[in-house]
Amino acid sequence: MSTRNGLWWGVAIAVLLTPGLLLGALVVAAIASTALVGVAACATPDFPLPGVFSDAGPEAKSSVGMEAEPNSAAALEVSTMIGADQVEFAGAQLSNAAHILLAGRAAGLGTRDQVIGVMTAIGESTLLVIDHGDEAGPDSRGLFQQRDNGAWGSYSDRMDPRISADHFFAALLAVTERDALTPSEAAHRVQGNADPAHYSKYWQAAVAVSETISGSSTGLGDGALASGASAIGSDGDGCGAAGAGAATPDGGSRTAVSPGGWAAPGLGGITDTFGNRFHPTDFEWRMHNGIDLAAGGCGGQIWAAQSGTVIEAEPDSSGNGTIVVDHGGGLITKYLHMEADGYLVGVGATIAAGQLIGITGTSGQSTGCHLHFEVVVDGSRVDPLPFLASRGVSF
Repeated sequence: MSTRNGLWWGVAIAVLLTPGLLLGALVVAAIASTALVGVAACATPDFPLPGVFSDAGPEAKSSVGMEAEPNSAAALEVSTMIGADQVEFAGAQLSNAAHILLAGRAAGLGTRDQVIGVMTAIGESTLLVIDHGDEAGPDSRGLFQQRDNGAWGSYSDRMDPRISADHFFAALLAVTERDALTPSEAAHRVQGNADPAHYSKYWQAAVAVSETISGSSTGLGDGALASGASAIGSDGDGCGAAGAGAATPDGGSRTAVSPGGWAAPGLGGITDTFGNRFHPTDFEWRMHNGIDLAAGGCGGQIWAAQSGTVIEAEPDSSGNGTIVVDHGGGLITKYLHMEADGYLVGVGATIAAGQLIGITGTSGQSTGCHLHFEVVVDGSRVDPLPFLASRGVSF
């Protein structure tokens, strides 16, 4: 065959194949588009991530905050629970709580932060303006037991429910990462309580008081967990298994915790398991030291599997965005592939099981947004699936 004839034959074949190639390209594009839509859906949970995806300023937050009227509140009564105890709030207590809600709203804070203020005052004074301190703070006074150290104004300021609440919220505003903390931890950052979890048992009482005073739902729970399907995603949406995680009443920044105190670190499904495998970026057979979870796709949520202390929060030597949590007793967990803006906790942070600690990304040795999760016991990596299953967490 001559060169000229060979050229014409090549052109003819290309022309004949072009429709097929175009069709193939369209199919690939359609698949990619569908995948991107799925990722976008996974990246936008059905409940908000305050401070993570919202660009709303103080005015927008204030518009969804809670309103209250102290005089009207004083005529109400609230019967609720603190732990196993039935408690009642009425009169001056509810009037003071209304002052707290108003102060939070005036500061441009939303519902969750306002309720944190009420929770803190319940834990410090049972919503009474106390004119005495305690052993830890003999000079503490008022609703928030504020110290006579110059940071909280004069004695009369500390004894005034509105002014003392103004000072509390000014300090809370300075806790820029508070939306990634539990309400108790956020309050602890302001109050400096010896126990960061001290205020946790007052959260539901604060929700009940705030909802009664404002006459509106906070959306922060009544003690029951929302289902994973309704709160975060379901089997059929490509974002993970229903029930793998769930929003809790703790302000929208936590997931469900097993009776043994453990939580799923992210939503399923499982995209890779523990064991020997062909590495997707280094193209060699080697050990995969953890499990990979879809974890909501790009922008999804990463939760602490157990309470502990953050000992690393930075990219490792391979560029994998990494958070490492020390749980004590030789046990640590690792969470990989966050982007630079995906860290919601820093080194030294004390975190609770199920707490939101990071945002799913694809940094380092990764071919797509996911969470790589590891469990290390006494220096040796173990398979996370049976480890979690034995502690009440499955996917």
